[in-house]
Amino acid sequence: MTYRTTLVSPLGPLSLASDGEHILGLWLEGQKYFAAGLEETAEERADLPVFRQAEDWLEAYFAKRDLPPLPPLAPEGSEFRKKVWKRLLEIPFGETTTYGALAKILKAAGVPASPQAVGGAVGHNPISILIPCHRVVGTDGSLTGYAGGVEKKRFLLELEGADLSGMYIPEKGTAL
Repeated sequence: MTYRTTLVSPLGPLSLASDGEHILGLWLEGQKYFAAGLEETAEERADLPVFRQAEDWLEAYFAKRDLPPLPPLAPEGSEFRKKVWKRLLEIPFGETTTYGALAKILKAAGVPASPQAVGGAVGHNPISILIPCHRVVGTDGSLTGYAGGVEKKRFLLELEGADLSGMYIPEKGTAL
């Protein structure tokens, strides 16, 4: 059985999915691949402990308080995507990395990867914010590739205090 709920956030409504024990998905309203894999028969259950744990984490995150432990996560995807998503969890709060740097780390661990393949996996991350795909930027410093939208990516990075000097938004051709 799959369960769902919606939480209010500074970025707008967040839709969450769970198997009852793990978070399976967290999507921003209007996000590319919104609710990908979520069963239409998912039951609305805001009272699940895992949803309350996710809500506590998100409230602390948006309030810039010390973060409690992440709720249990179980993103569904290929083995390669799961390896990329695991690496995303290792990017420190307030820091960024590039698709190319992630590809190099994966290659060093024996996982064949290209920056493009990493970008595909990052773009299909089903658990936004909790698995911090917003911390990955283009090699040239561009804020690109965020399924929730570049402005939301910028908001999250600014919230975390990431150094955005020298970064730009390619669609607008503007420096930050």
